[in-house]
Amino acid sequence: MYTPAEVRALTPIRSSVEKRAPLPDRRDVFLCHAWDDRRGAAKELHDLLESLGVSVWFSEKDVALGTSLLREIDKGLAKSRVGIVLVTPALLRRVQGEGIADKELSALLARDLLVPIVHDTTYEALREVSPLLGSRSGLSTAEGPMADVAAKLAELVAS
Repeated sequence: MYTPAEVRALTPIRSSVEKRAPLPDRRDVFLCHAWDDRRGAAKELHDLLESLGVSVWFSEKDVALGTSLLREIDKGLAKSRVGIVLVTPALLRRVQGEGIADKELSALLARDLLVPIVHDTTYEALREVSPLLGSRSGLSTAEGPMADVAAKLAELVAS
């Protein structure tokens, strides 16, 4: 079940997702996350989404050894229908350090296809680090388990 605020926030994104035509190797979502979360919350969200039939661009599986990480991220961003940003305390630290997560976030903020997922932190903490991302409505695991967030995202990108 969506809250009224979630319906208002996600309806424009749903319209944008529906307009992006299917292309070869198109992914439903690009998962932006902090390196420190790759084996924890990001992997959990990735696995939940994939179990629901959502194709996810996830650096842990989509960047082959010996390839340029930034170039592969760039390709992943271009081939994804929507971007999700897993906002955790680790991501907030990474964004302040202007690392790769910050570059992904900059590219995603330039598009109208971005959903923040707040996990183990708050929107207030996010707004202190990234007012632009903090101004976007999204989903929070404080309001329900990660499985519920994944189900809402899967429904959002369903063709």
